[in-house]
Amino acid sequence: MKFLKPHAERLYALFRIAAGLMFMLHGMQKVLGMFGGIPPEAPAFIVYGAGSIELVGGLLIAIGLFAAPAAFLSSGTMAVAFFLGHVIPAQGNLNPLVNKGELAVLYCFAFFYIAAHGSGIWSADAARGAKH
Repeated sequence: MKFLKPHAERLYALFRIAAGLMFMLHGMQKVLGMFGGIPPEAPAFIVYGAGSIELVGGLLIAIGLFAAPAAFLSSGTMAVAFFLGHVIPAQGNLNPLVNKGELAVLYCFAFFYIAAHGSGIWSADAARGAKH
């Protein structure tokens, strides 16, 4: 779609910001008990380990400060979450439609893309003159 090409960097920035903020909400739920509170079945390593990565990683991705390494760590966290939280409970079924892991897969690949692309425009990294 040619009419979108001139806006590609702005659309990427909006994508990075939205993905980071939504990921941060999961961390706020786990670590801070907001938005329905800590899931009762979640073990401590999920609440404090993954929750901290979601909270801090999501914030860093959204503001574009060290977004590439934060997104890489977040991508790996979501890959682990997919297998531990979805594949194993579904008796090894890798189909995200069956094991309810679509969101983990989407976050995993979205953050993998952000890790490759970097912070881009409208970011703290761009404001401080860091290479993005």
